[in-house]
Amino acid sequence: MADDTSQADGIIHVMPDRLANQIAAGEVVQRPASVAKELIENAVDAGASSIEVLLKDAGSTLVQVIDDGCGMSPEDAERCFERHATSKIQSVDDLERIRTLGFRGEALASIAAVSQVELKTKRVEDEAGTLVRVKGSEVVEQRPCAVQPGTSVAVRNLFFNVPARRNFLKTPATELKHLTTTAQFLSLANPRIAFRVEHDGHEHYDLSAARSDDPHETLRERILGLFGDDRADELAAVEDASSDLTVRGFVGAPSFHRTSRGEQFLFVNERYVKDRYLSHAVKKAYGDMLPDGAFPFFALFLDMDPRRVDVNVHPQKSEVKFDDQSGIYGFLRSAVRGALGRVHATPQVDPEDDEAPGEASDSSDDEASSSGSWARPEPTSFQPRRSSDGEERSDTGSSSSPTPMSSTGDSSPSSARSGGHRSSGSAVAPGTQSDELYRPPEEDEDRSESAPDRDESQSDADADRRPVWGLHDTYIVTPTDTGMMLVDQRAAHVRVLYEENQERLRQEQGRSQQLLFPHTVDLSPADVDLLEELLPDLRALGFEIERMSGRTVAVRGVPTDVPDGDEGAILDEILEQYTSFQDTVDDERRDRLARTMAQQSAVRRGQSLSEAERRSLLADLFACEMPYADPTGTPTIAKWSLEEIAERFGRGEEL
Repeated sequence: MADDTSQADGIIHVMPDRLANQIAAGEVVQRPASVAKELIENAVDAGASSIEVLLKDAGSTLVQVIDDGCGMSPEDAERCFERHATSKIQSVDDLERIRTLGFRGEALASIAAVSQVELKTKRVEDEAGTLVRVKGSEVVEQRPCAVQPGTSVAVRNLFFNVPARRNFLKTPATELKHLTTTAQFLSLANPRIAFRVEHDGHEHYDLSAARSDDPHETLRERILGLFGDDRADELAAVEDASSDLTVRGFVGAPSFHRTSRGEQFLFVNERYVKDRYLSHAVKKAYGDMLPDGAFPFFALFLDMDPRRVDVNVHPQKSEVKFDDQSGIYGFLRSAVRGALGRVHATPQVDPEDDEAPGEASDSSDDEASSSGSWARPEPTSFQPRRSSDGEERSDTGSSSSPTPMSSTGDSSPSSARSGGHRSSGSAVAPGTQSDELYRPPEEDEDRSESAPDRDESQSDADADRRPVWGLHDTYIVTPTDTGMMLVDQRAAHVRVLYEENQERLRQEQGRSQQLLFPHTVDLSPADVDLLEELLPDLRALGFEIERMSGRTVAVRGVPTDVPDGDEGAILDEILEQYTSFQDTVDDERRDRLARTMAQQSAVRRGQSLSEAERRSLLADLFACEMPYADPTGTPTIAKWSLEEIAERFGRGEEL
């Protein structure tokens, strides 16, 4: 009450440092990854040649960073926990040419306000080191100690005194993913520093310091160390310069893509930043070489006059402001396009490509028009797996084996549905006239002879002979009793697979087909933990996955509609997508998983289907609960009546 009265009386009180630090911690320390970032950046600024990061319980129990940098004196060791204590900036002029990473002097004070911190540090010239323990902003111990030159900061029990903040932490897998990303971008920015990351006693990364004098080669070594040596042939070097701006780094081949921006790293004056506008410039350079919804890998370093960029616009310094953003957009897009051209890729240039968008769009064409060594891969096979002699897979599970695709068109292109999901009656949705839709022959045969006469409908034999054409390997065209119908074959297949996947997840009994030879997949450390959370749902869909040693898993069986050879790629895409919706409720999470699986397994645009496959797809579509749109809302069907067609030819009055 006293405080309220004072405010009413206009009296201003000085905020206690402890309270100010906790408030500042809300901006600087959002999660364990925020702590790791600040501590690693301090180690980099200290001139470390080796940095070790030790984590427990995804950082909630321990985040410890050990470096061999310059260390601190006993006086500085205590002073560093005070607010705005820094040796990296001395005057206002320094703000215009910032080159260090941490400069505000808020990090250690904010971290210490919401955790228990133990600091050990020693300079080379000192005989003994210094130990400082801080708990909730209060220094509880300071004394000399024996320690190697450098600094060790151990942050324990994050948010121990702010339970509400601790409750807002995400699942351990999500927090570990953020920690892994932090280690990735900081190690990419500093390839001449050795990095080691350990979580719960398991080593995630052990990256040696690069020794080459070539900056491109050092970065290349670090990229391969983080993402695997198998990516060596999928990297294109980028290097360009203007009068006041340079860029260097690597972009990935179109095949080296993800369904999210998780592996896009942009650095400005060696500082990692997030800028969707400039990320769009990189994606724009690829033209139509990327699949729909894909994002390219890149690690690019922009270097410019520090006076042209303001890094002091975000508490965590992850966003910056440029004085000429549109000019940098054009420069970056041109540099990436040139790099792709040097490796014989020829991305299509849009007519409006020279204009940077007002808002960065993530859309891209689904059609491939590029050529060269990095052209988009051929569409996946549309046929279901077979268990006949010599085939690669055999079908297992509770359902009967799928019927092979035949010229008679009596099988589904996506495999038989799980028990009870397919409707046994008319393929017409409620409220829709039956003569407006394609009628699958097998469903017409099931109709009772006592069914009402259909004077306006064709006979069953006529329906069986009704033509089903393909249009540009993208649409299916068929006449109806009252006009014509056009079906988007990809959207239709996504709808079919989506409802199949929903049923599999509900029954927890998906159809699985065994691989003759198990497919091994090497995952990132964070993805291994994600896989453990996702495994029950993956098994419900039909995946059979076994954890091997280290970061390797073996895929022994896959759902029946997964294209041949795509087992590892689809699993990788699912894990990428899962990071964005794993914290949702179970029903929503499973719905998103069903959608992702459908989008990854469905027929691609431009993929040719046989007449039998087109007929089967239509049969499956109209057996769906909601056949008129895919799960994203994209329409699957467009219809025109004879009257509408006649009007287009100016003969409407004849009908």
